Amino acid sequence: MAAKIIKILVPVGVVVVAVVLAGGLMSMRKPPEKKDEQRPAVLITAEPVQTQDLIYRIQSQGTVKPKLETNLSSEVNGRIVEVAANFVEGGFFNAGDLLIRVEPADYQTNVKAAEASLANAQAALEEEKARGRVAEEEWRSFTDGKAPELGLRRPQLAGALANVRSAEAELERAKRDLARTEIRAPFAGLVKSRNVNLGQFISRGASVGMIYGTDIAEVRLPITDNDAAFVQLPDFGSDQIKPEVILTAVVGGDIKQWPAKLVRTEGVLDERSRVIYAVAQVKDPYQRNNNAATPLRFGRFVQAEILGDATTDVVVVPRHLLLAQQQVLVVDKDNQLQFRPVTLERADDRFAYVRSGFIDGDRLATSAIANPLAGTVVRIASEQEAEQVAEQPSGAAPVLASQVKE
Repeated sequence: MAAKIIKILVPVGVVVVAVVLAGGLMSMRKPPEKKDEQRPAVLITAEPVQTQDLIYRIQSQGTVKPKLETNLSSEVNGRIVEVAANFVEGGFFNAGDLLIRVEPADYQTNVKAAEASLANAQAALEEEKARGRVAEEEWRSFTDGKAPELGLRRPQLAGALANVRSAEAELERAKRDLARTEIRAPFAGLVKSRNVNLGQFISRGASVGMIYGTDIAEVRLPITDNDAAFVQLPDFGSDQIKPEVILTAVVGGDIKQWPAKLVRTEGVLDERSRVIYAVAQVKDPYQRNNNAATPLRFGRFVQAEILGDATTDVVVVPRHLLLAQQQVLVVDKDNQLQFRPVTLERADDRFAYVRSGFIDGDRLATSAIANPLAGTVVRIASEQEAEQVAEQPSGAAPVLASQVKE
């Protein structure tokens, strides 16, 4: 019985001793050192907030068209006997140049006939004047007093004078018709199209071609109500200063520019687009007086930059940095991200022009940050680091490899 008890107590004692020893060893071991987890500050790029004075530049676009566009028509009937060599599509001409000549023989004959009729009427008038003088002398030789009009042949004299004036009018008409056999350019320009040719018979009123004036070109520029508030749109005929315009287009792979002036508006809003059209004019678009310059051809689509009003003390912010509810993301003086509500003076497709809202010490955050939170501590990148930040995907927070701790 005693032996059985001993057999039972020995293993129990061994277990108890082992437990006691294990507890003692565990109490002697030092607890592991605790370290607070430190997340690295997000590396971003930022720029100082700087105010500046500037002149607003209103962006628009349009198609170049001639100010003068005329459909030439014949004012006489006849066969075409001469067509100018430059009266072809694209041909240039000066004001007063002969473009088409209609056969003048019949009209020269009409002039001669009118001259003969005038000569006869003038001769009849002189004869009637002589008769009137003879009648007056005879009346005075026989009696005293005032002679009657009929006795002095005054009605006959008036009729002869009327015949002379009628003959003069017929001669003037015949000379005008003769002059109209020559169709001359009313202004300097180019030929858009030609509808007739040598030997063709044309009637009065028939169209002979379309011509464009090359002295002045015009471009219709749509301007929104918002943009119109920042440029002085001149009214037609006013003495208001005409805003300058720079027209730009790509010609032969090169960017070309032409100066222009904003001369007027069309006065009404377009019913569909709700914009007002302003008209810019370009002098000598085909550079006929300056062969070294690039011509601005009719029909070319151009971008326009209108010099608008001047402003002072505004902050220019890239438009993509403007967030919802007119807020921008800034880094405050404690290097923390903050959302700043700002007051805009104007915004276009590229920039927002901030009038107020920034606080001293603010820097404009220019990095693409996914889900930014106010109060997040950030680190401003140096120039070399900024290049690496720019290479980060736009959908991820810009963190450099050097920030990752092992």
